[in-house]
Amino acid sequence: MNRINQDNRSGRADRSVPELIASDCRRYAGAATPSAVIRTWLTQWGFRYTCLLRRAQSHRRGLAHYWYRWRLLRMSRRSGYQIGYGAGIGAGLFIGHRGTVIVNGRARLGSNVNLAPGVVIGQENRGARRGVPVIGNRVWIGAGAVIVGAVHIGNDVLIAPNAFVNVDVPDHSIVIGNPSRIIHRDHATEGYCQHPVEPSQPDEIFTVRDGGVRSRDGGL
Repeated sequence: MNRINQDNRSGRADRSVPELIASDCRRYAGAATPSAVIRTWLTQWGFRYTCLLRRAQSHRRGLAHYWYRWRLLRMSRRSGYQIGYGAGIGAGLFIGHRGTVIVNGRARLGSNVNLAPGVVIGQENRGARRGVPVIGNRVWIGAGAVIVGAVHIGNDVLIAPNAFVNVDVPDHSIVIGNPSRIIHRDHATEGYCQHPVEPSQPDEIFTVRDGGVRSRDGGL
């Protein structure tokens, strides 16, 4: 089993739920003071959903398990967000605006990931790419983008709105179109992944080099 799957499903095993929630708040507000957390909870549906998801993932059994699962289901119906209970999500998740966002429960997302309305991160059920995506640190995913299959998205990647991605994407890239076209760009997410936080896992875990060569820690 690779290091991505060995770590705690809700992020990194040594980072507590309050710390993860604080990191999410910083992505929205630039701070995680008590007043910033309250203000962000009241005004940002994405943060509110992520808080419930983090809590739900920390309770695997008992009454709290069912309580948070029920609250997540209610929130999904109101917001459109559908992030699988088992998805691995690093620090600093940002969900911009209300609208349908679907993430497979076996997908793995690094830190400082942005999700826009209409994003689908799903699985392929057959063929060489059977499985679910692994997404690195500082990845901005635009509205209507679809990422499917056992592909690895590297660090510092911007996936343009309505792009369809079923191939590995190297670090420092912009992806456009369907079929996808990959363009190398240093600092691809500069100005897009704002207020970045300390990542749960280092970039080396998720690195994808030119030609689709993945980091050894990323699953090869």
